[in-house]
Amino acid sequence: MTNNMNMNNPLVSVIIPTFNRGWVLKEAVDSVLAQDFSNFELIVVDDGSVDNSSEILASYGKKIKVVRQENRGVSSARNKGVVSSLGEFIAFLDSDDLWLPGKLSAQLAFFKNNPDALICQTEEIWVKNGKRINPGKRNKKMSGFFFEKSLELCLVSPSAVMMKKKLFEIVGLFDEALPACEDYDMWLRVNCRHPIHLIGSAFIVKRGGHMDQLSGMHSLDKYRIQSIVKLIENKMLSKDQMESAIKVLKRKCRVYSQGCKKRGRTEETLKYIEISERY
Repeated sequence: MTNNMNMNNPLVSVIIPTFNRGWVLKEAVDSVLAQDFSNFELIVVDDGSVDNSSEILASYGKKIKVVRQENRGVSSARNKGVVSSLGEFIAFLDSDDLWLPGKLSAQLAFFKNNPDALICQTEEIWVKNGKRINPGKRNKKMSGFFFEKSLELCLVSPSAVMMKKKLFEIVGLFDEALPACEDYDMWLRVNCRHPIHLIGSAFIVKRGGHMDQLSGMHSLDKYRIQSIVKLIENKMLSKDQMESAIKVLKRKCRVYSQGCKKRGRTEETLKYIEISERY
C-alpha cells in the first residue's frame, strides 16, 4: 500500500484501538481488510491487552501494523494511532463494531465531490446483545452544524467517521484526561467550528450491550460537564453557542449534584453546585 496524496487514490489510515477484545477483534479487523478500496494502512493499537489479542493480531502478519502500549485508555490509544499514521485521511473503528462493505469507497467519494469538507460520518445499524434495535429519534444522525443538539448526547460515532488528518492540527487530539465521553468532547470541539457531514447509507454495525462498553459506565455526565466547561473556558464558542452550552451545563450540574446528594457524596455535590453557579 503506497502513499498517494491525490484524491484519485489517497492513503487512508484506519485506526482500531483495542483492550482485551480478543472475543470480537478478528471480526473488526476482517471487516476492514474486506473493503473494496485497498489503499489503506490498518493500525491496531493494543492498549495493554492481557487476553489473546496479541495472538490474533500476530496471525495477520504484515497485513496490519500493530502498535502496543501500556493500558492508558481509548483516547491515548486513538491518539497513538493518529501520530503513527501516514495517511491523508483518518478513519476509526472501535474493536466491538464492524464496517460493512463499501464504507471507505463511499466516504472517499464524498470527499472527492466535496473538497472543502473536513469530516463526514455514515449512518449505522445498531445491534444490542445480538439483536438489531431501533436507535430512536433522540439518536437521529444529523448533517452540518448540530452543536447545540450534541451538547445533550453524542451524535457522532467514531466507527462511522472519516476525517482529513489536518483537522487534528486545528482542534487537537482526543483528551486523554477523559476516561469516557472523549468522543463527545472531540465532536463538540469540531462541530462548534466545522460542519460534520452525513452520508445517508449505513456502513457500520454498532454493537452494544456487553459489559466492557465505555458508554455503559455510570456517571457519564460528569465527563460531559468537564468537556463543556473546557469549551467555555477556552473561549471556543460563539455567543449563541455559549448560551446553549451554559444552559445545558447548568442542567447537567443540577441533575448530577442531586444524584451525588442522594448518595451522600457531599463534597462532590458542592463541587457541581459551584460549577453551575460559576456561569
